[in-house]
Amino acid sequence: MWWDDLLNHGEEPFDISFPPVRGVHPSLTLKVAVVHACDDALSDSLIDCEIARDTDAGHAQFAAYATSEDISQLNTAVEHFQLVLDQCPVSHPDHAAALTNIAWARLLGYIRNDLQDIDGITSLFREALALRPQRHSDYPISLYNLAMALTWRHNKKSTAADICEAAQLYHELLPLCPESTYLRSIVEGPGVDYVIGGCNNLPIDASEEGICLRRVVLELCPQGHQLRLSALANLSWVLISRFEQRGNIDDLDESIRFLREAVSLCPEGYTDRDIYLNHLAVSLGHYRFNHQGKPNDLDEAISLYEEALRLRPVGHEYRNVSLGTLGLALVSRFDKRKDIGDITRAINLYREALTLCPPGHPNRNITLNNLALALKTRYDEFDVSEDLNEAIDLYRESLRLKRLDDPERHVTLFSLGWALSSRFTHTQKNEDIEEAITLCQESLAALPSLHPDRCFSYTWLKGAYLSRYRILHDPADLSLAVENFRLASRHPTQGFPNRIRTALRWVAEAENHQHDSALEAYQVCLELFDNHVMTRSSIISRREAATAFSGARSLPVDAASCAIRGDNLRRAVELMEQGRGQQWSLASRLRTPVEDLESANPKLAHKYLELSKLVSNAAQSSATITDRASADQAATKYRKLTEQWEAAVGEIRNLQAFSRFLLPPLYADLQAAARHGPVIILIASQYSCSAIVVPTSGDPHHVPLSSITLADLMTLKDRFTRAIRHASRMNPAETRTDLIVLLRTVWDEIMLPIVNVLENVFKLKRRSRIWLCPTAAFTSIPLHAAHPFQTRADRSKEPCLEDLYICSYTPTLSALIRSRQMMKRRVTPSFVAIGQGQPGAGKGKALSAVDSELELVHKLVPTTANHTTISGDAATRAGALQALEENTWVHLACHGKQDPAQPYNSHFVMRDEHLTLLDIMDRDIPHAEFAFLSACHTAVGDEETPDEVIHLAAGLQFSGFKSVVGTLWEVDDAVAKHVVQAFYTYMFHPKEVGVMDPTKAAWALNCATHAVKTTVPLEQRMVFIHIGV
Repeated sequence: MWWDDLLNHGEEPFDISFPPVRGVHPSLTLKVAVVHACDDALSDSLIDCEIARDTDAGHAQFAAYATSEDISQLNTAVEHFQLVLDQCPVSHPDHAAALTNIAWARLLGYIRNDLQDIDGITSLFREALALRPQRHSDYPISLYNLAMALTWRHNKKSTAADICEAAQLYHELLPLCPESTYLRSIVEGPGVDYVIGGCNNLPIDASEEGICLRRVVLELCPQGHQLRLSALANLSWVLISRFEQRGNIDDLDESIRFLREAVSLCPEGYTDRDIYLNHLAVSLGHYRFNHQGKPNDLDEAISLYEEALRLRPVGHEYRNVSLGTLGLALVSRFDKRKDIGDITRAINLYREALTLCPPGHPNRNITLNNLALALKTRYDEFDVSEDLNEAIDLYRESLRLKRLDDPERHVTLFSLGWALSSRFTHTQKNEDIEEAITLCQESLAALPSLHPDRCFSYTWLKGAYLSRYRILHDPADLSLAVENFRLASRHPTQGFPNRIRTALRWVAEAENHQHDSALEAYQVCLELFDNHVMTRSSIISRREAATAFSGARSLPVDAASCAIRGDNLRRAVELMEQGRGQQWSLASRLRTPVEDLESANPKLAHKYLELSKLVSNAAQSSATITDRASADQAATKYRKLTEQWEAAVGEIRNLQAFSRFLLPPLYADLQAAARHGPVIILIASQYSCSAIVVPTSGDPHHVPLSSITLADLMTLKDRFTRAIRHASRMNPAETRTDLIVLLRTVWDEIMLPIVNVLENVFKLKRRSRIWLCPTAAFTSIPLHAAHPFQTRADRSKEPCLEDLYICSYTPTLSALIRSRQMMKRRVTPSFVAIGQGQPGAGKGKALSAVDSELELVHKLVPTTANHTTISGDAATRAGALQALEENTWVHLACHGKQDPAQPYNSHFVMRDEHLTLLDIMDRDIPHAEFAFLSACHTAVGDEETPDEVIHLAAGLQFSGFKSVVGTLWEVDDAVAKHVVQAFYTYMFHPKEVGVMDPTKAAWALNCATHAVKTTVPLEQRMVFIHIGV
């Protein structure tokens, strides 16, 4: 293009295109301006001309060197570039360009081994970059130049700092290079791949800087990049390494997510698929299972280990590794399920692995340790002394092979101590226990204060002290054992499952030896359970977590019994409440009314409510996820939200008057449950059976039930089940002799001592209201129907419990308090009757009296109430849920089924799908008031969770219904209709036209069961109970 052509463009910008380079078509946008030089600028123009000539000469010589490799041409180029640099001081606009030119010339000389000063070259590029701020047009190319210099210095000198810095520079550079540009094409070339490979070969570094580098490298490897697989693996390994040091579950979950992606990048037939399968399995089955105790993690890990082992047949160099990791998972599963096939196979796998690791093999040490663990585990279950002695020999050999600075030496130390402690129990050789204690103390000394494995060192050390105490009976040993129980169960970086198991053992030992730390042990257990269960996102997974520990089911009643034996009744009530209804209390935290908080701090109240909604939604959505990777992501999201929610709760507790917000309630708070009548908590513990009466004011009162034991109650429960089944087959007019005998026992052994206290201590008037809060075995006994069945000398009948008082039940004191608080917000009542007498094939027999029952209810409900009836084809799951949400009063007439295996699947049978307890709990119906459940098994609780009351009636109360009538066993719909008619007749008295008061339900049920004595058999009268206000 000639000058005349350039000038013809005037002041308008125009483009010049160039031949393509690497598939990119370069172009420039130019604008012509005519500059008239004046005399003062003449010298500057001459200098600029000289700079331009030297620059051009330097580039010409540099280009010649690039093709000829003649070092004299390189030296000449460097001389010209140095002249230019000398004429461009720091303030000169071309100083950075001059630095870059001479640096590139010298770098090429360094690459070809013609020059050696790489440090000086790097400094020149670094100085040029410093002169070009982030928004400078040449900032990206300056980043690239420095990255290249660092890369070549690493290539020649292998300096880790250089490759790390180069990775950071590429990470910053790539987003600055638009797609389809020349700079992008060279940045994505071999240089960045070299940097990624160099970083991937660096040693594992779990520091913040090391993990940050691995994240940078992964971002340099987008989906489809050939090095993404190794980048994923390296990042996952450093995260696991940090998890081992700090015990932060977020690191482990993130590592598992990356390993899942890595496995997905290794299809069948991929060379290293076995390696990534094994790594993922270790993360799931060893690390996360031990930390959180999720059975699905262990099962998935074993499946992955099995596949990896198949990919490593006999003769494969890593077969011994797969044998060992699969064996370890099988030992863990044996600990949980006690299947002898698992532990037998684990030992066989380890023996095969040991044959593959002869003396001198690098994996012999760990294989010895693993085989010893499996043998010791089998010894603990089957008491075969040969297993224990072999385990000790194997541990000793393993310890001899370990260097003093081996990071895993502490594991062998406390494992050998554990085994020696077990042998001392049988042989009583003092040298065994002395060595055991020394080894455990040495393992503690080897670990930093927050290392997760300190928990195991404490655990085995307390075991050693306990073993010695049992033989020598020195109180100092018991005190030392208790102190190590305390340290192990409270160790913050160990997972909840291991700490819970330790705390449960502490409880057992403290009770067994009558140590004064027993109550503290119970408190620690309940706190750990609460925290552990809260980490689970769905209601069902919370129940799974709560039922996973042997001995935990009776924890609340045993804790209360311990407090009673210590004459601390207020604490007994608090512990009973904290442990009982744990599932309800965790879920209700997200529905806690915050009117007072809204007045004190509206902004914080809004934040809390929004986070509660997010946590609740995350919990509900996670319940439907079946894909393991998606479930992991949902669990991580839930945990993050829970952490934010807990932080908001912490802020609230810092406010004056809110210091105990959502903490387990104190007795002073719980006493509000007895505002309208005493609450009687019935405690069935293996240590004692008793009742605590919580009065309207003042201290609680203890009622010993010394003539009955937990075993007696279990027998009584079974006898009731048989007697009711027998009564259902009898003629209505026949005397229910078996039931009468049992109800007399309930009166004499359980309720009479309580009635005596109510009458003589609290002077409670007849026909007053009382609330029963049964626990454990008491929940399956119809306490409200207790009856002396005796005639006085004047031929009058001895009054039964329901003659004396109006009885209601409450699952927990908090549930009753919450229902009363919600009664303040009443709306215009509306009534719906839902009936399903034709449930469909396979869903139960037809209930012929349902439609007539609905008609009867319709006639008895006040005409002033908005009344609807749903039955037949309209009585579907969706229709019933909508009706529950839209009405304040509900009558349900249908089949009700309690699911003993999974109580949250307990349900009402509708036309299409079941209406489950989980469906009901998902609804928040604050204006709901009353529900009558004319269905079977609606108030029968869960027997597996720690003294929980999980049933349909309690679920309705949790969702918002303040007053509920439910059933304890099967209802005859034709006979129940008489109770229903009598109930609503009393509930809606003609003299109280239009009045719908849910607090009358207990009185109305009491009157109704009295009224139908001559028409309804005993078992069908006592089947109905009232729950709530």
